[in-house]
Amino acid sequence: MTSDNENHHIIGYGTLAGVWLVLLVLTALTVLVTRFNLGGYKVLAALTIASLKAGLVIAFFMHMKYEGRILRWMLFVALVTLAIFIGLTFFDVLYR
Repeated sequence: MTSDNENHHIIGYGTLAGVWLVLLVLTALTVLVTRFNLGGYKVLAALTIASLKAGLVIAFFMHMKYEGRILRWMLFVALVTLAIFIGLTFFDVLYR
């Protein structure tokens, strides 16, 4: 049973294929970053690229781009909380 108030967002195959190609390029860039001697910045670069890829997947394949403001803020708060916990874990491991 569907109501008249539901909004369905249909993303075209061209957009999805474009996002997929961008994800492939970012994956290749991640592999390319490992070839250079960047020291500690190698991990930072890889995590930045991984965050971009996760953002694209969440926005387009999970349709979060078309959700309401409250749901997007809830996702943002959950991801920031996760990042804080991971950061605190790294901080704990660093000073053992």
